[in-house]
Amino acid sequence: MVLLVSMIALIAACGNGNEGTSNGIGNGNGNTTGSGENTGEQGTLAKAIEQGYITVGFANENPYAYKEADGTLTGEAVEIARVILNNLGIEEMRGELTEFGGLISGLQANRFDMITAGMFINPNRCAQVAFADPEYSIGEAIAVKKGNPLGLNSYEDIANSEAKVAVMTGAIEIEYLEKSGIPQDRMVIVPDQDAAVSALQSGAADVMTMTGPALQSRLDAAQDDNLERVMDFEQPIIDGESVRGYGASAFRPADTEFRDAFNAELQKLKDSGELLTILQQFGFTEEELPGDMTAAELCG
Repeated sequence: MVLLVSMIALIAACGNGNEGTSNGIGNGNGNTTGSGENTGEQGTLAKAIEQGYITVGFANENPYAYKEADGTLTGEAVEIARVILNNLGIEEMRGELTEFGGLISGLQANRFDMITAGMFINPNRCAQVAFADPEYSIGEAIAVKKGNPLGLNSYEDIANSEAKVAVMTGAIEIEYLEKSGIPQDRMVIVPDQDAAVSALQSGAADVMTMTGPALQSRLDAAQDDNLERVMDFEQPIIDGESVRGYGASAFRPADTEFRDAFNAELQKLKDSGELLTILQQFGFTEEELPGDMTAAELCG
């Protein structure tokens, strides 16, 4: 009888030990296990704080995230994340260069713990990653002669005038202009963005168009007081939808607590004005602030 009781106790002890080991491995990883099962989003953040660094995926695309000649990782998405992560107790960011099309699969495969590439939020991507709230927005923009003599504030205004618009060959803006009712014979197709500036300066065009940051960078480079950006430009509605896009950092779907902590710090940057200060270093303006838009709204 004593022998039987001893054997039962031994078997019970082995069972408890195995359960403890299983739970211990899961909690200790705090990330995605080898089988792909995520044990908790808090663990990803806690692990990064403990080890002192986090690995981020980026696609080497200026001005969002890129490496400078000396190897320094920078860009609007990187610098915003750097401040936020530092505030969360993570002192170092390590970049994992990835083709843009491989960023989401790389995140899912645990090659890195978050994406800092200025990735646009859309419903298809929302089904695969947990987006933070947007850190910037990008839409179209126009520049005109000083004082906006033709009163152009939208593509519709251009369509309803005789204005000629400079636009780069192959640019998506050509399609937007066409769908806004602007005929081809009033488009001045130029080989590059600087040529659009030249067309506006010379009078070959009355207005030029490109995305907001690109246009601002060209105006800054031109340093021509006779040109100005139309700051109250009305974003075009194409096929029933606004063309404005919103970019954000992205996390694994199970890392919602990490994402929420990131969002809380991002909101502080918005409230203090520091977000705009960071964005301005990379050619963005107040026109590119995300406002009150959230990832939840954009994901639908």
